[in-house]
Amino acid sequence: MTLILLLVIIVTGIVPTLFINLLGHGYDYRTTVAPWFRGLFSGSPEVRMIANAPVVYQVHAASAWLIWALWPFSRLVHAWSAPLWYLWRPYIVYRGRRAVPSAEPGTGGRKWGKIGVPY
Repeated sequence: MTLILLLVIIVTGIVPTLFINLLGHGYDYRTTVAPWFRGLFSGSPEVRMIANAPVVYQVHAASAWLIWALWPFSRLVHAWSAPLWYLWRPYIVYRGRRAVPSAEPGTGGRKWGKIGVPY
């Protein structure tokens, strides 16, 4: 769901730039959509500004708000965790289910040894 929503946000952000502003008649979203968006932060959004904007801008804005609502319930929540310990973790060691006795002395039957400890 979130990947589809991200795709909708990306496409509805690119389409107006290419087909309305670059190849089409043009639309100055800075006079309508931008003041509406700033009004959200001041607590007094001008709803008529976004209501009079082309549908693609409305879908883009609604999709952005929807992804913020879905964010905590998706895998995107991992963007907020910064596992710095991950940078210094040891390599993952893959091994079989049964421990096979090793010919190497001091490994205790493991096929791998501790990091920094010679066999």
